[in-house]
Amino acid sequence: MVTVDRLLSVEEVAEALGTTVRFPRRLIEERRITFVKVGRHVRIPESAVSSYVTEHTVQPARIRRAGLRRAA
Repeated sequence: MVTVDRLLSVEEVAEALGTTVRFPRRLIEERRITFVKVGRHVRIPESAVSSYVTEHTVQPARIRRAGLRRAA
């Protein structure tokens, strides 16, 4: 049995990402996110949004302060 993700509209994706509608539309145009054509409508699977966020998450850098020491 095939499990189908919930399909989100461009507006819903923009809201989820905290951006304007223009950003997910650009991701679609540049083929940087998976999308589904339903007639003339474009829908983005919820898992594609999760994958996009995971792939573009930047981990904080650990800064080593070897040269800075307190004076005694």
